[in-house]
Amino acid sequence: MSDYYQTLGLKKEASDNQIKSAYRRLARKHHPDINPGDKAAEDRFKDIQEAYSVLSDSEKRKAYDRYGQADANNWFPEGGARGFDFQGVQSGRPGSSSFSSFGEIFSDLFSRPGQSSSARRRGGDLEYQIKIPFLEAVNGVEKRINFHRQVACDECQGSGSGSGSHMKPCSECQGSGQVQQRHGTMTFATACAGCGGSGKIRVGDCDACKGYGFQAVSEALTVKIPAGVNTGSRVRIPGKGDGGVQGGSAGDLYLVVEAESHELFRREGNQIYCEIPVTVTEAVLGADIEVPTVSGKARLHIPGGTQGGQKFRLKRKGASGPRGGARGDQIVLVRIVLPASANGRSKELLKELAKLHPENPREQLGLR
Repeated sequence: MSDYYQTLGLKKEASDNQIKSAYRRLARKHHPDINPGDKAAEDRFKDIQEAYSVLSDSEKRKAYDRYGQADANNWFPEGGARGFDFQGVQSGRPGSSSFSSFGEIFSDLFSRPGQSSSARRRGGDLEYQIKIPFLEAVNGVEKRINFHRQVACDECQGSGSGSGSHMKPCSECQGSGQVQQRHGTMTFATACAGCGGSGKIRVGDCDACKGYGFQAVSEALTVKIPAGVNTGSRVRIPGKGDGGVQGGSAGDLYLVVEAESHELFRREGNQIYCEIPVTVTEAVLGADIEVPTVSGKARLHIPGGTQGGQKFRLKRKGASGPRGGARGDQIVLVRIVLPASANGRSKELLKELAKLHPENPREQLGLR
């Protein structure tokens, strides 16, 4: 029993785009028309199709990850098969009009540069995980990143065709463009995975890209991360995703932000919180003190009689949203710090203070 991820040369954490890309590359390489008379290639092609049929379906993939191969192949959610619209589907032979909707559903998935679809299609979007310090997330920053994406092959301009390439009927579907599948007592047709529903397959791939039409490239890019982003924020970089098909526009690159924690500050929405220590005399008599903010130091007046845990607000000293809008506030929490020790004179003053203020703060609780 083979592992579906190993069959496609992927890790278990592979994205949907990586699964699709690996399938297209391997299915083309091991297609029976490309390897006539090669039984090993034919068996390999069937294994690749089976692996993709499970891993490309989110529900079957969950079942496979949890229970293994047997349950994934026979798994259907309660109430029937998910992901297919059976309206108008009948038992019949491939090529009949009742199966046309399935070809439309799957043609975009399986068609490749140089095959059945000549329409321009936009390239896929990419995600790049980026971790930045707390203050850079609040205030904005420019970062230099290195990432990988796929662009049209320079040799064949994205067509996937080599010199002298030609089309021939697909042996998998006998040129019909569709293959039958059965689920229980129901029979229906889908677009042939080998030819993308066209009924034909190209013979003679581009040597540079092996018929895929794309090449992986590494790029370095300086990106601007706006002020106010937070963990989970997505920053769009237009046109830096994978290249389009048949001259279609490139997809976008999305930076997925993770903001690090900070030793002084804590963020909730656009509000910034911090805790500041003050002495007993500052709390009792009042004082003007310096406090840190995300944009530098600020002055804060502590009135006489301030209690431990009391909060003060610094307006517009918080974070802004990544799409603009009013800046939040900074909330300062006071923590009263007692003297580390008391000498003879300090003790006398404290005893005198106790006589001047004999009130019991625990009286309301019925405690002495």
